[in-house]
Amino acid sequence: MDKSLTTLLFSCTLLISLCVPPSLAQTCRNYTFSGNRSFSTCNDLPQLSCSLHWNYNPSNMTADIAFRKSGASTSNWISWSLNPRRARMAGSQALVAYQQSDGSMYAYTTQLDGNPNMQPGGLSFDVPRITAEYSSDGSMIIFATLQLSDILRSTNQVWQEGPMKGGNPGTHSFSGQNGRSVGTVNFVNGSVLSSSGTSSKTQKRNVHGVLNAVSWGILMPVGIIIARYLKVFKSAGPAWFYLHVFCQSSGYAVGVAGWATGIKLGSDSPGITYGTHRNLGIIIFFLGTLQVLALLLRPKPEHKYRRYWNIYHHTVGYTTVVLSIGNIFEGFDILDSGNTWKTAYIGVLVFLGVVAAVMEAITWSIVIKRKKTASSAKHANGEHIHGSREQQTA
Repeated sequence: MDKSLTTLLFSCTLLISLCVPPSLAQTCRNYTFSGNRSFSTCNDLPQLSCSLHWNYNPSNMTADIAFRKSGASTSNWISWSLNPRRARMAGSQALVAYQQSDGSMYAYTTQLDGNPNMQPGGLSFDVPRITAEYSSDGSMIIFATLQLSDILRSTNQVWQEGPMKGGNPGTHSFSGQNGRSVGTVNFVNGSVLSSSGTSSKTQKRNVHGVLNAVSWGILMPVGIIIARYLKVFKSAGPAWFYLHVFCQSSGYAVGVAGWATGIKLGSDSPGITYGTHRNLGIIIFFLGTLQVLALLLRPKPEHKYRRYWNIYHHTVGYTTVVLSIGNIFEGFDILDSGNTWKTAYIGVLVFLGVVAAVMEAITWSIVIKRKKTASSAKHANGEHIHGSREQQTA
């Protein structure tokens, strides 16, 4: 009987362990720290497989904390920070840790406000003790003692992880779980709330991406297609020119708005720089502005300099579009928004490419046909003139 009961209990335990997801089975309360450390309060943070553990001492308003990232990579850094001003990483008071090349852990404090590369620095509150360890179960942990103030007893918290680059913490992703790793913490009552929805910064980045993709990446190429192919059709008349100007001018206007949002994002993200994307954006904006200004200096068709103006206009226009498309894909990589946006834009480019290929074939056939017709007419006119001269001679 006892053996049957033992077998039944074992079977039930096995069934429960198989049915309960690991994320629920492995809670922060089940974790055992090294060195006999223990914490009275803990919360599993909703993003990045992290948890926060602490003991709050009301007599001196200090908190002994442990920030743990499970399944951490030794080639990544981790960070946990408080930000009493706003729910975001920029401007926060951060604890950072990573594994050095010799295998030892390095933990330090830094203020993420105009501090590139997250270099060590003091915080607005005291941190008497900070250490870090990489445990045998693959957890990277920051241990620290915080001297809290009234405003810090319940405030915003932000946590992150990112890759190491050149021995320093590199730029982390801004989408997915990294874009949602923000919330609040109350050290007194032990509550932790996570922020839901899309952050305002993420919304600004999405707006920036959409504006630039539509302007430089769609309207500008459509304007070029209109100018190259519609003018071949005599029935189009001057309409092709006005459509071309509309697409290019509206594309430039929307592009300026997208460029301005990029400048704003840069100013709101001190220490975060995307060199290639930024430099290409500056070049594209400069070339686009030159194209707009060139319209004011456009010679008349019969002017002797019109040929050179056309060469300049075409060269700068095609260069702008090529650089824009490349920079749009650079932006997709920065957004790290999965393949949805990138796939959609590739579909748009494929569609425009097919339209251009079809129009190229059609317009070339029209041009060749016109040349043959003109050549036949010229030949016939030449015979008519020659016959008339013979009659006059006779």
